[in-house]
Amino acid sequence: MSHTAPRAGGVVFWRSVVYNALFSLQLVILALASLPIVLFFPRRHVLGVAKFWCRCNLALLKRVVGIGVEIRGREHIPQDGALIAAKHQSALETFAIVPFVPDPLFVLKRELTWVPFFGWFLMRLKMIAIDRSAGGDALAQMLRQARVAAGDGRQIIIFPEGTRRPVGVEPAYKHGVTHLYVKLGLPVTPVAIDTGVFWPRGGLRRRQGVSVIEFLEPIPPGLPRAEFERLLQERIEGRSNALAAEAIGAGPATRTLSGE
Repeated sequence: MSHTAPRAGGVVFWRSVVYNALFSLQLVILALASLPIVLFFPRRHVLGVAKFWCRCNLALLKRVVGIGVEIRGREHIPQDGALIAAKHQSALETFAIVPFVPDPLFVLKRELTWVPFFGWFLMRLKMIAIDRSAGGDALAQMLRQARVAAGDGRQIIIFPEGTRRPVGVEPAYKHGVTHLYVKLGLPVTPVAIDTGVFWPRGGLRRRQGVSVIEFLEPIPPGLPRAEFERLLQERIEGRSNALAAEAIGAGPATRTLSGE
């Protein structure tokens, strides 16, 4: 079996510590500086600030830690109302995707809107905030807000597993993305990633290199529920595993990466 040149480099710790400190400082400075925009300007201006902040994070990550991000499949990025279903392995994709999507919003847990400054941004950007303790009503909450966003031509980003999953572990898809697909009748753009190789969940042992976020061919609306779920998982998991293997320059990604 031929091996490709790895995109993942060595593990860094102290660079990650410095990055976390600068990330927090940058967030506070930008939040204070942009507070008048958040409070008094239209949403499109707040979105501009959010995209600027995300680009600053990417630049800071590359310069301090040595992690760059490559966006593939840009031709598949939706320009109108659509669902974007992304694999979730780290905090990296939560801000790396935003600058490249025209008018994005996330499906997220309501508690994030309670965070000072950051939560204000989320509310002004009209994110879909879900009360997870609401049980079955959480899907109804999500659908109500998603209908409004779709009607405004926005791109709804949802993590089908609901939380970060390390590289190599079995996927655990939830029903939220299928519920929106069936009820809204929108196309779904799957997104594969290998960010967990470079920014594993928990700890500060990040790897230098170039992480890839890849937008895949959209799934058209109207498929039967079971067929949609099978196709979505096959595309996201198959390509994410391939990207992780490509990142380490070896065969299929193994569970050893998930333990870092």
